[in-house]
Amino acid sequence: MRMIAGLTALLIALAPHVAAAAESQLPAKGPSAPPTEAPAGGATAPVEKPDVMYDPGLLPDPVRAMRDKILEAALSGDLDKLKIVIQTNEMPPAFSFGEGENDPIAAMKEQSNDGEGREVMAILAEVLEAGYVHVDKGTPQEMYVWPYFAQYPINDLTPAQTIELFKIVTSFEYNEMKEFGAYNFYRVGIAPDGVWHFFVAGD
Repeated sequence: MRMIAGLTALLIALAPHVAAAAESQLPAKGPSAPPTEAPAGGATAPVEKPDVMYDPGLLPDPVRAMRDKILEAALSGDLDKLKIVIQTNEMPPAFSFGEGENDPIAAMKEQSNDGEGREVMAILAEVLEAGYVHVDKGTPQEMYVWPYFAQYPINDLTPAQTIELFKIVTSFEYNEMKEFGAYNFYRVGIAPDGVWHFFVAGD
């Protein structure tokens, strides 16, 4: 009994030291703590999905007006009408990532398999009739972007969303996007003030 009582007393005396040693092995807390490691087994944190909107009536008036002008010109099949929209824009919208033709109309002809630019005009119309997202709110990069797939996890599309996507791309292109990890076909960006900033494809 004396031995048991002695061991008990010893354990009680050592307990604070054992706890302190264990505490020192724990990860630091607060800003200096190392980043949390990814979950075991290759699991990843869920990707945040943006709010997708379809109603043009929810757009700010300048954005809706510009979208309507571009769409009307694209649906007409008349490059001269689209050229007027481009020329009345506050700045020339980007039609490429710095490579290729600088003239937007010439660029559309160059990118169209028909050689007349109408194939790309059709794509432009389909893109603007798709759902859209509002990104980078409150920053200089704030933009309304069509189609929403440009900001949406490509591997998380529902069957219904896949049907929407197939109005713009082929299943072959979709499979390539899934391998790439993101939508990389044509998209349009219009700033809150109604300035058309880009109509580009690629990454």
